[in-house]
Amino acid sequence: MVCLISVFAFRKQRPSLLVIAAGKTVAERFSTPAGFVRVKSEISSFGAFLQSTSLKPNGTLVHFYNGQEKPNKVAAAVLNVDVGSKDLQQCADAVMRLRAEYLYQNKLYDALHFNFTNGFNAEYAKWRKGYRIAVKGNNVTWVKTTKESVSYTSFKEYLNMVFTYAGTASLNKELKQIAQKDMQIGDVLILGGSPGHAVIVVDMAINTKTNKKLFMVAQSYMPAQDIHILINKNNPAISPWYELNADAEQINTPEWDFFGNEQLKRF
Repeated sequence: MVCLISVFAFRKQRPSLLVIAAGKTVAERFSTPAGFVRVKSEISSFGAFLQSTSLKPNGTLVHFYNGQEKPNKVAAAVLNVDVGSKDLQQCADAVMRLRAEYLYQNKLYDALHFNFTNGFNAEYAKWRKGYRIAVKGNNVTWVKTTKESVSYTSFKEYLNMVFTYAGTASLNKELKQIAQKDMQIGDVLILGGSPGHAVIVVDMAINTKTNKKLFMVAQSYMPAQDIHILINKNNPAISPWYELNADAEQINTPEWDFFGNEQLKRF
């Protein structure tokens, strides 16, 4: 997949007062601004999975797949999810990785599938039965080559195949459009194409008196890099939270601007 590379290096911001350095998960690492409470997700939901996703120690820097440090300092935290040793897990791939991990860990194998850019449906349910995907030009077929397995190693091999042949263009077509005012944890801001980009909502908070909502997003980028929670450089006082304004034309993240009412989508 292709994401547009930013050429700007951002200045290091002051540490957020909302950071709880000892916190080990998304929900534990960041407190909510005054007057807000964290949205409570249903047990075993995708939202709960994202809120409970493990984070690397506070202060961890983002690295590319080759070990090089990312020059743009746009991360509030780094997810404890491996990036792999190849330039594969970029922006849409990171979204698919988190969705796939949720489905795999909950053994929802039949729901685990993604489309290639050419429309081929790469079903994990078939992969785990020993079938593999043969690609010859634009011709893609299933071939039985090995025994059935649900091992994590096999699952990661499946994901690498998906990352190779899927991207923002294909994922964008799979997701359904959602109004900005109806945003939920697990929703995706996405522009499909080349260049394109995608970030995923990993947490939300609400002011019970005003009903104002906040959200938090995570991304990977080009080249493949650690999945990280983005800072809010436009409003450092509430970073890494972003205000949800249903009437706003754009949602500005450090490395991409999205048109929320057109580009907010859901699995």
